[in-house]
Amino acid sequence: MGEERRVHLSRSAPEAYAALRAFSTTVGRLAAEAGIDARLREIVQIHASQLNGCAYCVRVHVDGAVKAGLDADVIAQIATWRESGVFDERERAALELTESFTFIHRDGGIPDEVYDQAGGILSEAEYVAISWVLVAINAFNRVAIAGRYPVPPRGAAGVVASDAAPPATTAPRTPHVHADGTA
Repeated sequence: MGEERRVHLSRSAPEAYAALRAFSTTVGRLAAEAGIDARLREIVQIHASQLNGCAYCVRVHVDGAVKAGLDADVIAQIATWRESGVFDERERAALELTESFTFIHRDGGIPDEVYDQAGGILSEAEYVAISWVLVAINAFNRVAIAGRYPVPPRGAAGVVASDAAPPATTAPRTPHVHADGTA
């Protein structure tokens, strides 16, 4: 990727970004109320970010996943979840839903088989909450990708944290809060 600087959307239109953060906080609360724990929120946010190619959000949500108790093996298996045995039925349904939401343009919506399969495993409240988490993370991915938010090596000299964008959704925390409330 080139070194060309892009417009930093969150800084250039702080009121719009604040609205996205507020939306994300609301979604995080909705997810918590529906019983969507931090583990599941981080799993779907990592996967959506991987699918979208958002290195910034992958980093943010891997950090969140570690804080939520996920180990390196589980995190590494997210990209290959269909072949992995580390995810339970509920997580697998959410990962399938993640792919349908992220690539919604391909099928013109959520395919009936995905909707029926997820609906047979997740409660309506869980389905709704995960759906909103996915709407939020996909929005944050687009902000970070469009702005080419940097993802330097950890501990890199001269890296200023303020050059990056705030994270997306988990539980309400720091400046950038994603749909699941993560910063």
